[in-house]
Amino acid sequence: MTEKKQQNTKNLAILGGVILLIIVGLVLTSNKNLLNGKKTIGPAEAKTKAEAFIKDYLVKADTKFTISDAKEYNAGLYEMDITLADSSTPIKSYMTKDGKLFIPQAMDIDEVSGKTKAADNKAADNTQTPAKEAPKSDKPKVEVFVMSYCPYGTQIEKGLLPVVTALGSKIDFKVKFVDYAMHGDKEIKENMLQYCIDRDQAGKYYSYLACFLKAGDSAACVKETGVDQKKADACVASIDKQYKITETFNKGESAWGSSFPPFPIYKDDNTKYGVQGSPTLVINGEQVSAGRDAASLAKAICAAFTDGKKPAECDKAFDSASPAPGFGTGTQAAGSGSAAGCGQ
Repeated sequence: MTEKKQQNTKNLAILGGVILLIIVGLVLTSNKNLLNGKKTIGPAEAKTKAEAFIKDYLVKADTKFTISDAKEYNAGLYEMDITLADSSTPIKSYMTKDGKLFIPQAMDIDEVSGKTKAADNKAADNTQTPAKEAPKSDKPKVEVFVMSYCPYGTQIEKGLLPVVTALGSKIDFKVKFVDYAMHGDKEIKENMLQYCIDRDQAGKYYSYLACFLKAGDSAACVKETGVDQKKADACVASIDKQYKITETFNKGESAWGSSFPPFPIYKDDNTKYGVQGSPTLVINGEQVSAGRDAASLAKAICAAFTDGKKPAECDKAFDSASPAPGFGTGTQAAGSGSAAGCGQ
């Protein structure tokens, strides 16, 4: 969620503690007692009062919002919809008919609890459903979907590099990117740079990636590995224009369709494989679960060779220590968050 949206949400909820007391009071007090013989206001005046109150006390001066006409909710309340400019979801709000109490938002207990239970059930189903085994082929196709600054994406890349280097052309390996970015402008730029190095200077990509995974110093790694900076820059400018990546990022969350900016270069593959976050390992077209250490990844990849076609390199003793998440060359204890990832 953007800082602006967080601030607007915070502003609308600024009287949260008071609102809770109001709602409790409404529950404990009949509508008749709520009004208590006081003069009531009409729907038009209720809308005007609510609009002025929101402008003066609940949002920043430059915040745009719309408010619907007030309508009867029950004997004691008017209901109206408030919609912030950076959101398409209206907020149900209420005002007492004496014009004294404004309730910015109410929560439907049945709706909220129902959604929570559904989400819990879905999570349980996902936990109980094992990943499919990869189909076998003479030359396994191995794709890993990451975000360049996701610590768990870099973790699996560190485990994969020695394996794919050893297997070489005996597998079809590709680093691809999740179709949204969670780590800001720097991630979008790094994703584009890596895509371009891999596309146009493939012989230098693994060296560049190995360097980048040590400290995340892109500029130093371009120099260290001899990447042609001008060629890479031209490619980045071209794909940025083609996919409107920076243009969309600069428009902000209202143009993204989600909480995070899109990175659409591999969108079709993300959709095809059901990629949800970083990292996602796909072998021969199926998502596969594996440890992030080289030994576990080698085992998963080598199991995807057609029987009798497994190369001698699969018998190599790969490191079974799991790389630590993030940048650096350290390792982590076995089982320490090996299933963690970056994703919605």
